[in-house]
Amino acid sequence: MFEAQSNERKISVITITDIFIAWLVLYHTSQAKIQQKMKGLEIIQKTMRLEQVDRIPWVPFVGCHAATLLGETAQNYLQSADLIVKGVSKAVELYNPDGIPVVFDLQVEAEALGCKLAWADDNPPAVVSHPLSEGVLLETLKVPCTCKARIPVVMDATAALRTKYPDLALYGLVTGPFTLALHLLGTDIFMKMFEDPEYVHRLMRFCTDVSTMMANAYIEAGANVIALVDPMVSQIDPMSFETFVTPYCTEIFNTIRDGETLSSFFVCGNATQNIACMCDCKPDNISIDENISLEYVKEIAREKGVSFGGNMKLTVVLLMGGAEDAKRDALECMDIGGKNGFILSPGCDLAMATPVANIQAVSELVYNELEQGELRASEVSVANLELLDLSQHWKNDKVVIDIITLDSSSCAPCQYMVDAVERASRKFGDKVCFQEHRIKEMEGVQMMASLGVKNLPTIVMDGAIEFISQIPPIAAIEAKISTHLKNKLN
Repeated sequence: MFEAQSNERKISVITITDIFIAWLVLYHTSQAKIQQKMKGLEIIQKTMRLEQVDRIPWVPFVGCHAATLLGETAQNYLQSADLIVKGVSKAVELYNPDGIPVVFDLQVEAEALGCKLAWADDNPPAVVSHPLSEGVLLETLKVPCTCKARIPVVMDATAALRTKYPDLALYGLVTGPFTLALHLLGTDIFMKMFEDPEYVHRLMRFCTDVSTMMANAYIEAGANVIALVDPMVSQIDPMSFETFVTPYCTEIFNTIRDGETLSSFFVCGNATQNIACMCDCKPDNISIDENISLEYVKEIAREKGVSFGGNMKLTVVLLMGGAEDAKRDALECMDIGGKNGFILSPGCDLAMATPVANIQAVSELVYNELEQGELRASEVSVANLELLDLSQHWKNDKVVIDIITLDSSSCAPCQYMVDAVERASRKFGDKVCFQEHRIKEMEGVQMMASLGVKNLPTIVMDGAIEFISQIPPIAAIEAKISTHLKNKLN
């Protein structure tokens, strides 16, 4: 009798223990799922505040690529709030992001200020006129209202997406004041910085007011992160940055902070020399592209108390590689960035033709630590490129200029560098031939590797790298061309 009762108690105890263990398993499994599906807005906020997180947040910079997901052209897409909402929604469904931009279009403000645009089916529009270099007086320009040009399209889309995705970090991208100044004045601004700095300060004051207006409009529409995108600051030295950019961008970030909203300072191109200056403007985050060492950015950002992100290879990997290449590149960035203050993202706006499978592969990797471990142990790597035979590329009687760019139709620094070469070449007539090589195309990638170019954009003359990631004055390009022509005669 006693033995039977003992067995009954034993069975009862075992049953309770099993239930408890099962409950623990279910609890921890559910907690893991909760962590995996932590609200995007929450994890972005924690990361930008430099709080430790259990996984690295993921923000694909989906701009016109979303038009491809809908089978639309960039021109149709960027002029319709309904299409923008549908495109971003499709990207959210496919890529499971923690944050995403409403649009990636640095011409919205310029268009509202009178700059003419050249539209394309497969890229954002390009600015093709500069009012201040065409007779318009700076004093006559006015900060546009939110009803001007395509500003209401963008703000309507922001408000709709905020309602639809309350737990997603919604990025409102604002054209930075220096890039906007380039749109208004053109490359003449570089000479003006030396010849008439007071004028440049007045121009920067105006552009800052425009950027502030856009930031406030985005905040009111519901954006959680205001990203000041100023690619042209990669073209100036730190002293010029501190003189003409720092006071104005710092003011904008203070305004964003007063609006209880997070901020990011986004630059493309080789802005290595200006990373510390960017951090000193006091954004919550800086975001960079593959031209800049992620290790270096991490070191400076940590020292300055700013979060950082970006750096996935936009073309060689995401556009032209496969899913395994995309995962490998993402993992390398994640291992460098770590889980304190780093946001994984591509280095810039995704090309429209970027394969969906490549971006999905990155998204899946972000949420799967087991796969991350397996990939670290693998030997998968991006295939080596075949170099071009350039023996017939050079001409005995002409200076051959190769301009290596991301794509001048969508990258502002690239656009202005190509324009500078074209203008400098005019006086030499048929003694100079130049060609742009876009690394959105395989030929461009191969040319970049064959010429030994490491940063974008870059000007190469007769095989010699002359200007790296900075737009030189027209006179400097002319002087280099003259030198190469003399060398041919000798």
